[in-house]
Amino acid sequence: MAKEKDSIPSTGVVYNSLTYGSKIIGKIIADKDYRIDGEIEGEIICSGKVVIGQKGLLKGTLQCAFAEILGRVEGKIDVSDTLSLRENSVIIGDIKTRTLVVEPKAVFEGTCSMMKEKDNAKPDNANIASKKIA
Repeated sequence: MAKEKDSIPSTGVVYNSLTYGSKIIGKIIADKDYRIDGEIEGEIICSGKVVIGQKGLLKGTLQCAFAEILGRVEGKIDVSDTLSLRENSVIIGDIKTRTLVVEPKAVFEGTCSMMKEKDNAKPDNANIASKKIA
């Protein structure tokens, strides 16, 4: 039996996904985990885990509790707990997180700010719940 790579635990059983070949321009607000294999130009706010797949692309901002990047992000990443940059991922922009895991061959160009335990605040769920998608 092959040993699987360590990964960030999922925060829930149910998750949303954007498949390869799909593109969203705008804002995504999600209470559950989200996997991106397509392209997003805009903002993602998620109270769970966000995975940017190998063919996934985010041009904009990401705010979530956990994130695992296998694809490409151009913009700002704000993760309240653990951010993992997997092999061959490309991040161009600024990172703010409590824990950063970087695998060999991951590319990061930008700044990184590490939060202290007391600075660790999850995305504002009250604001997320009160916002309506038009």
